[in-house]
Amino acid sequence: MEGPRAPKTNEFGELVQFLDSNLRNQSQWSVADEYPTTLTLQNLHNLRIIKNEKEILSHAVVKPIIVKTRRGLFKVGCIGSVVTSEAHRNQGLSQSVINDCIKSLTEQDCDFAILWSNLYDFYRKIGFELAGSEVSMLIDKPLLGAATSYKIETTNRVDSQALFRLYSQHSVSSIRTLEDFEKFLKIPNCHLYTAWNKLGKIEAYAVEGKGADLQGYIHEWGGTVDGIVTLLNHIRQIHDKTITLISPFHAQGLIRKLESLGIRRVDGFLGLIKVTNEKSLFAKVIRNARAEWGINNFILENREGFYHYGIGNNLFKTDQISDIVRLIFGPQKPSQLHDAGPEINNILDRILPFEMWIWGWDSV
Repeated sequence: MEGPRAPKTNEFGELVQFLDSNLRNQSQWSVADEYPTTLTLQNLHNLRIIKNEKEILSHAVVKPIIVKTRRGLFKVGCIGSVVTSEAHRNQGLSQSVINDCIKSLTEQDCDFAILWSNLYDFYRKIGFELAGSEVSMLIDKPLLGAATSYKIETTNRVDSQALFRLYSQHSVSSIRTLEDFEKFLKIPNCHLYTAWNKLGKIEAYAVEGKGADLQGYIHEWGGTVDGIVTLLNHIRQIHDKTITLISPFHAQGLIRKLESLGIRRVDGFLGLIKVTNEKSLFAKVIRNARAEWGINNFILENREGFYHYGIGNNLFKTDQISDIVRLIFGPQKPSQLHDAGPEINNILDRILPFEMWIWGWDSV
């Protein structure tokens, strides 16, 4: 048995067949078509496999992305397509490839790793913690306040530059290229809806579905609130069933609008997060506290095996990195994790948590 290691060029076809048979054995397309910027020959160095003399036994992939936020830039490592062949499970192979992915992300100076799974206990054992915020809006009835002046198009054949302009308006987003958009629009079972004003200008877009995943979920959207609401109403009518908008917590304008229309919200977590570069991540938090809030005595550090954070001499101490992950990314405010008194609580709750989001096309 060899690995974890990156696959060789001549092993890529075998790897795709392994993933298709284990992850998409009932699909009419390849899993590689669903992740056109990730499962590629150009990204071989970010793929990890374990093989015996006959076949591939286990796999995982990482996708480093740069996320732009109002607090600065973060290098994030998304981990996905974690699978071990059924005959070789319960031998620690998945944990081995994931640990090697984490090692790779650390070497690439990613601030943190993120993945999506319901195997919470398994991933907590290797240092991941549920954190961050996600809001699901359940569109289960007509949106009576939706505008009717838009022309709605249901086609993926849209100028990627137009989508790029709307996407660029997000305060938190990964840095993409026009080529990325063109590849994403070719993903199987990926349905793009766009709203156009009377002047023929695109006002909003929404994306439902992504290969075998996210069917019935709007995981990508952008543009004006009125335009997005119109699209949601249209998509619900077409599907004739409940659809779910996945939203960052900080998209308060859209969330409030939908709540005012009687739409139910469900609060959840962004994903399972593991810090991979404490020095870099902590420095960004401290720098933001100083630059944006003028807090020059904010402390966040790992000292002698304990994490300390707070203001001046008013510090909270913990030996659990999971506490720090929840502190930085939420969903709780710092005052909910540790009561430092009204004045310090107010300061810490302004600094943290950070707004962080991974849009659906960037997930793996």
